[in-house]
Amino acid sequence: MGRQDLLREFEVALGRTLAGRPGKSLMPIGLRGVGKTVLLNCFVDIAARQKCRVAYIEASEAGNFTQILAAQLRKVLGELDRLGAASAALKKAIGTWRSFSLSVSPEGATSLSFGGDALRGAADSGVLSEDITDVFLAVGEAASERVTCVVIAVDEVQYLDEEEFGAIITAIHRTTQLQLPLLFVGTGLPVIPMLAGNAKSYAERLFHFPRIGSLSIPDIRAAIQGPAEAMGVAFNAEALDAIVEATKGYPYFIQEWAYEAWNLAECSPISIEAIRIAEPIVQEKLDKTFFSVRFDRLTPTEKRYLRAMSALGPGPHRSGDIAARLGSAVASVAPLRFGLIKKGMIYSPAHGDTAFTVPLFDEFMRRAIPEEM
Repeated sequence: MGRQDLLREFEVALGRTLAGRPGKSLMPIGLRGVGKTVLLNCFVDIAARQKCRVAYIEASEAGNFTQILAAQLRKVLGELDRLGAASAALKKAIGTWRSFSLSVSPEGATSLSFGGDALRGAADSGVLSEDITDVFLAVGEAASERVTCVVIAVDEVQYLDEEEFGAIITAIHRTTQLQLPLLFVGTGLPVIPMLAGNAKSYAERLFHFPRIGSLSIPDIRAAIQGPAEAMGVAFNAEALDAIVEATKGYPYFIQEWAYEAWNLAECSPISIEAIRIAEPIVQEKLDKTFFSVRFDRLTPTEKRYLRAMSALGPGPHRSGDIAARLGSAVASVAPLRFGLIKKGMIYSPAHGDTAFTVPLFDEFMRRAIPEEM
């Protein structure tokens, strides 16, 4: 799906939410390096231009999602507080927030100086789905009174555990039913729809999961030529074709190739010779940064699984074929496969299929481990 289409879709969703007619929340998904975080930041910018209040969270494997959520909601409530005199809805939201904060992070909550006592009986049940619902409802009511909207933006949604994801889905379901001006938007890996369905069976009714892929050839050319032409430089046709082939249309790779070619070229137009000189430099740079940061997190057994998978090509591959390559039964390697899915290294595009979440990772694995283990 095109990025401009997604930006327009978000603008429509935001407009509906501001008008008290919230619809499906947007959750774009895609492989690593396709620009999901950039897109999420564009959503945040659009919301800020509409004077909405934003809670931005980058989820991580550290597992501190609820503490970050509490801290971000504190910021949002502070912004709502500065919009006018204290009101019953805002006081209720602050009290509910404090109860929630004390529940998820007692030490952190007491260190945050924010007026108002905890509201007993609100967001303090210890049941995460009920508590997040309470605090979302209270924040949504306060935003409605201030005639604005709260956008909760979460990057790397796949790192939420099932309880956290289920709680978010439950809370969004309730705020949507009550037509409160609170909009959730998230981005992450292609595994998210499956995780959402596992957390709550009705998740597909609440979220749209558009797939972000590699850029089309015209978009690749525009992404390279546009910035270059603004500086009075051009790429010739052969050079552009070479970058298209090398990057397979993935934005992060396009950025690296164009950068190195620009630095190495002696004159304009930038020619195929500059691209050939850049090739080993770009490959080494990507290997040491983009790929290695993920490779280094793997155990020896996980590396062996991914090396066997890479020997089959880019993928996706049948799980049975990978197991056969390892000389093992499918059932015996299933826990290993599940662990790699949790780490965000692979995902299942269809039942029984397995694919890399990192573009061109099969090529990297064959460079990193020349022979199968």
